[in-house]
Amino acid sequence: MKKISFRNDVLPLKNQLYRLALRITLNSAEAEDIVQETMIKVWNNRETWEQIESIEAFCYTICRNLSLDSLKKHDNQNSQLDNTGGDAPDSAYNPYEDIIHKDRMSVVKKIVDELPEKQRFCMQLRDFEGKAYKDIANVLEITEEQVKVNIYRARQAVKQKFQEIDNYGL
Repeated sequence: MKKISFRNDVLPLKNQLYRLALRITLNSAEAEDIVQETMIKVWNNRETWEQIESIEAFCYTICRNLSLDSLKKHDNQNSQLDNTGGDAPDSAYNPYEDIIHKDRMSVVKKIVDELPEKQRFCMQLRDFEGKAYKDIANVLEITEEQVKVNIYRARQAVKQKFQEIDNYGL
């Protein structure tokens, strides 16, 4: 086991943990609080770090559990996720295409938010966070095969639903 440093191993995960918490809670302020609570819990468990196989998976698990607890506490009253991307203007800026792109992104976000819990988490960690199947399996406490199946099903569901919406009226 390698020596785990809070500054070098845990703190760099804060942005990824924030994105995970934001994806689950759909509330920026709540996600920030969850990341803070996650960091505190990880720090308070520093005596057990040597027994942990993956500090990253440990942090993700705590963040996920705190996010789910927050959802239960707030009775699943979700609001729409704002597009916080800072799109840089380019020389060939086309407002029509920008509107189409934003509309499509909001449709995809809505579809992803409606996925079953495990599919949504697997897709979030793999496609948005770039995590390995093994890490996702550790976080969700399922096998790698189940992770792959959940990701496949999530992608198929998003693709099918998006095509239905995109082709509506044609």
